[in-house]
Amino acid sequence: MSASRPIPVFDGHNDALLRLHRHGGADAIAGFLNGQEKGQLDLAKARQGGFAGGLFAIFVPSPEKKQDTGAKATDKATDKPAEPNFASMPAPPALDAAEAQRAVTAMVSLLYRIERQAEGRLRVCRSVAEIEQCVADYAVAAVLHIEGAEAIDPDFQMLDLLHAAGLRSLGPVWSRPNIFGEGVPFRCPSSPDTGPGLTEAGKALVGACNRLKILIDLSHLNERGFWDTAELSDAPLIASHSNAHAICPHARNLTDAQLAAIGRSGGLVGVNFAISFLRPDGGRDRNTPLDLIVQHVEHLLEHAGEDNVGFGSDFDGAPMPAELGNAAGLPKLIAALRDRGFSHDLIEKLCFRNWLRVLRETWGA
Repeated sequence: MSASRPIPVFDGHNDALLRLHRHGGADAIAGFLNGQEKGQLDLAKARQGGFAGGLFAIFVPSPEKKQDTGAKATDKATDKPAEPNFASMPAPPALDAAEAQRAVTAMVSLLYRIERQAEGRLRVCRSVAEIEQCVADYAVAAVLHIEGAEAIDPDFQMLDLLHAAGLRSLGPVWSRPNIFGEGVPFRCPSSPDTGPGLTEAGKALVGACNRLKILIDLSHLNERGFWDTAELSDAPLIASHSNAHAICPHARNLTDAQLAAIGRSGGLVGVNFAISFLRPDGGRDRNTPLDLIVQHVEHLLEHAGEDNVGFGSDFDGAPMPAELGNAAGLPKLIAALRDRGFSHDLIEKLCFRNWLRVLRETWGA
């Protein structure tokens, strides 16, 4: 990499599409393409911070929250309360499939409208070769991801259609139940072992994703669902945006046994920058030091291995540490890793090489 160009970062999770969908209209797309003050990710911030691409999530909000605007709209997890600790919170209710399909269709269309208007500055990618070309061209590589499979029918007709439309990554659940399984509620402190594992439909979904070479994202699955997937899947285990439960005992985070299983499978865990999944108290104080992200990175490296850790920021989905701020702040995190003694080779693995390796193994291209 040239001295003037930041190390490229391929990121496991962002919610920019949800933010733009909530704001709606041509102005939201123009703001993303041309740079804007609101939001944690747009093309200007991506270029400034070295954000080279990632999994662009489609997430369907719970019905009572879908019209939220303003400050809350930058935090996907508006289904949970604003208190620093969520120990008593149940999972949000299940979604209507038809409503989920309408929202997913709208956001897939939104991504392709962004691509058309970006004039090559953002491209939807279906292979690692396409991602690598984007990196070479200073374009943002957008991989279509769905977080929570409420729009998928049990016969997988919608899965076939979405795959043809570019879907290459799918999280079976968000933190609410659906026909495929149960997600973990927003609780801290809490074990991730919060309920039953995959349903029969969920187990069939694993097989369908394996056949289509769609990445199965384990973030938000409860522990039993994680182990069900580990037993059934023939692909590397990937948790796109999860942290170390040993540091932050949130139900969303992974135990050391889960991290070791990800490492053994040749998979990957993407470090989540969201404050609530970093802090030992599960709180939302933005005065959270970057060093806490580094501590999670070190723990994940110890238990999953240096080839099995990357980034999964959660940009536009949750509050970030103030020092990081948004995608433009990624060089500050890289500097913090250097200051801790991380080698250039290891930093490149964390930033993009590990993600590209596991995507190639998962997709076969």
